[in-house]
Amino acid sequence: MPALLSDAAVAARLKHLGGWRKEGKFIVKTFEFKKFMDGIAFVDSVAKIAEKEEHHPDINVRYTAVKLSLQTHSEGGVTEWDFGLAERIERCLGKGRRAPSPR
Repeated sequence: MPALLSDAAVAARLKHLGGWRKEGKFIVKTFEFKKFMDGIAFVDSVAKIAEKEEHHPDINVRYTAVKLSLQTHSEGGVTEWDFGLAERIERCLGKGRRAPSPR
């Protein structure tokens, strides 16, 4: 199991992930979409990545906004696994796969 990261380590890593922030014991980001179904398609893409990695985010869908919350539940906080998943999600968006539409 990966070790929990210190608050300083989390803050340093977040500088390289645009839009992600620390919220309690999670790193989180809200993605905004133009249409509800765009957000649902994004959730489907994230679910496929998470299932492959066997590391699953908490997902909150609020109409055209999708909030992802990442933590290593077994460790009770943020580890390198969470940053790895966040980076894979960002790469997926960078390839144009289910990218958020401007609101």
